[in-house]
Amino acid sequence: MDIFEAIKNRRSIRHYKPDPVDDKTVEKVLEAAHWAPSWGNQQCWRFIVVRDPKSKSDIADTLNKVMVDNELVENASAGAIRHAPVLIVICAEKSQAGRSADGALCNEKGEYWYMFDIALAVQNLTLAAHALGLGTVIVGGFNATKVEKILGVTGDCTVVTMTPLGIPATRGQVSPRKKLSEVIFMEKF
Repeated sequence: MDIFEAIKNRRSIRHYKPDPVDDKTVEKVLEAAHWAPSWGNQQCWRFIVVRDPKSKSDIADTLNKVMVDNELVENASAGAIRHAPVLIVICAEKSQAGRSADGALCNEKGEYWYMFDIALAVQNLTLAAHALGLGTVIVGGFNATKVEKILGVTGDCTVVTMTPLGIPATRGQVSPRKKLSEVIFMEKF
């Protein structure tokens, strides 16, 4: 699949078929994520592959509720996490990104640079999954501390995001894009 086609056609998927995703396919997706660029090639990402239904359900329970018609309801991604055959939880070893070889922060964003590194890895992951006919949805509204406890994440690592992974049961929604001219500036803002 052409990279531009993958970028334009990948959509967030919240409904999955129950068909399993084999280990070799999951490894391909994670290898694509692992080839992302990172600050100083530190590769601060850590991936947890979750297939256990109880763990996925417990993790889904940590998602923030959303307001629909003045009522708090379950986030649609919670159902996706429960029903997709695989959940990939992406963590960051925080002390590895945005630092020089001696451990000093390289700029004022250095303390949070792991977020950039993780975003690059997740972009690779979602595009690779799409190219293989799989769906993903990047999940951000959840209680990371609870997820860390469920999965036994310790030390300097923190859970940043997660995505269900599976064969889409429905097509994703095409969201409108702003005109390119609205987001590009030449020379100065």
